Amino acid sequence: MEILLASLALIWGNVTAANPDASFEQLVQASLNAKNAVAIVQPTPSQETDLLAPVNKLDPQKDAPVIKGIYATAHSAGGSRLNTLVKLLDDTELNSLVIDVKDDWGYITWETGNAELDAMGTTQKIIGNMPGLMTTLNEHNIYPIGRIVVFKDTILAKKKPEWSFVNPDGTLWGNGKNPPDSFVNPYNKEVWDYNIAVAKEAVKAGFKEIQFDYVRFPEGFEKRADILKYTKDERSRIDAVASFVKYAKEQLQPLGVRVSVDIFGYAASVPAAEGIGQDFEKISQNVDVIAPMIYPSHYSTGWFGSKVPDAAPFATIDGASKDTTKKLEAIDKKGWKPIVRPWIQDFTASWVPGYIKYGKHEVEEQIRALKENGVNEFLLWNANNNYTPNVKY
Repeated sequence: MEILLASLALIWGNVTAANPDASFEQLVQASLNAKNAVAIVQPTPSQETDLLAPVNKLDPQKDAPVIKGIYATAHSAGGSRLNTLVKLLDDTELNSLVIDVKDDWGYITWETGNAELDAMGTTQKIIGNMPGLMTTLNEHNIYPIGRIVVFKDTILAKKKPEWSFVNPDGTLWGNGKNPPDSFVNPYNKEVWDYNIAVAKEAVKAGFKEIQFDYVRFPEGFEKRADILKYTKDERSRIDAVASFVKYAKEQLQPLGVRVSVDIFGYAASVPAAEGIGQDFEKISQNVDVIAPMIYPSHYSTGWFGSKVPDAAPFATIDGASKDTTKKLEAIDKKGWKPIVRPWIQDFTASWVPGYIKYGKHEVEEQIRALKENGVNEFLLWNANNNYTPNVKY
C-alpha cells in the first residue's frame, strides 16, 4: 500500500506539474497508463540520487595496521636521510612513511616508465632507485604512503596553461609567493586523469595508500573566479573537487590501494569552504582515510577558546577533534565514515605571534588530545623531516 501511495503521489506530481487543473480521475488514468507502459516509475529530476554518493565503497585493506606516520620528501626518501628516518621508525611505535611521489611543484619524483607521463616532461628523478626504496621499507615493516599534490602544480600549469587559470592579459596566473605557485583547474578531466595515472604508477611501485593533497582551488579563489579565464561547467567548486575524489576512489579501489585526502582542519569547523571548494563531508564520504591538517599553528586567535592556539596544543587538537567527529556524524550513520588520521605539528611556527617552541611535550600533548577523542592514527609533519626524539607515540 505504501508503495502504491508513493507511486500515486509521484504521478500526481508529474500530472499536476504539466496540468495544474488535473482531476483525481486523471490521476487514476495516468496511474493505469503508467502501469501498462512500464513497471518502474522514473524519478523526477528533483528526486535523482546524489551523484556524489559512494558506489560500492569498500576499504581494500581492512587488515591494515593502525598508522602512525611521518612525512618524507622525495629527497629524504631517495637519499642518505632515509637511514635516519628508518631508524626512528625502528626505535618507536611509528610505522609509516608518507613520501612525495608528485611534489609541491608538480614534479613526478621517480622514473615511472610510463611513456605518456614521460612525454609530459614533468618527471624529475629524485628517487633514483624506487625498487630499492620499497625493499627497504618492506624489510622494516614500514607502511608506504604515496603523497600526490594534485591541483597545486606549477610545472604542469606552465606546460599546459589551458589546463590552468589565465589572467585577462593572457599570462599564467600565480599566487603572491616568491616564486609564485600556479594551480591547475579542478574542473578539467584531463588534469584528473593525469594525476590518477601517477597514482596508478605509484601503486605499481609498491605504495599501499595514495594520499592526495591540495585537493582544492587556490586560496582566495572566490575573489578572482570571475576574472580569470578557465574552463568550467555548471557544477559548483565544491562539487567539482568532490567529483574528482569520488572518481579517484573508483579508479583506485580495484587495485587494492587505500585512498586518502589531506584537508584543511578548519573545514570541519565551518559549513563548507566554498571559496576553495572543500566540503568536509562530501570529500570524506568517498575516501578510506581523511587526514585533516589540524596543526595548532594554523588556527588564529580565538579558536577553541585560546588566544594563541599554537601555544595550546592540547586544547586546539581537542577542539578540532570534537569538530571533526561532529562533522562526520551524518555520513557515519550511512556507513561512509572513513578512518580519521590527522596531521599534527612537529615544528615550531616562529611566524605566529605568541608561538611556542615545539618539542617532546607539545607533540605528546597533541597525541593525548587525539587519544582522548578516540583517534588512534596520526601523521607528523615537519617540512625538513627533522622529528623530535624520545616522543612517546
